[in-house]
Amino acid sequence: MVEVFKTNVQDRDHAVILVDHIHQAFQGYRANFDLEDCDKILRVASTHEFIRASCLIKLLGEFGYEAEVLPDDF
Repeated sequence: MVEVFKTNVQDRDHAVILVDHIHQAFQGYRANFDLEDCDKILRVASTHEFIRASCLIKLLGEFGYEAEVLPDDF
C-alpha cells in the first residue's frame, strides 16, 4: 500500500529528519519526500499494513508542518 500526502515542508534537512522520525515511529513504513513537486509530496509505502494517514498527519503536525492525503485521481 502507498499513500501520498501534500505537505508544506520546504527544507531538505527538515525532510530528512521527518523521514527518520516516520521510520522510527512506524516500523515497516518507507517514506520519502519530493520537494521539487509543487505539492511537496510525501510518499509512504508499507507492505505489511495499511498506512495510518491520520497518525502521519499528526506526527508532521507535532513538528509544525501540515499534511493532507492526496486523493487518487483516475
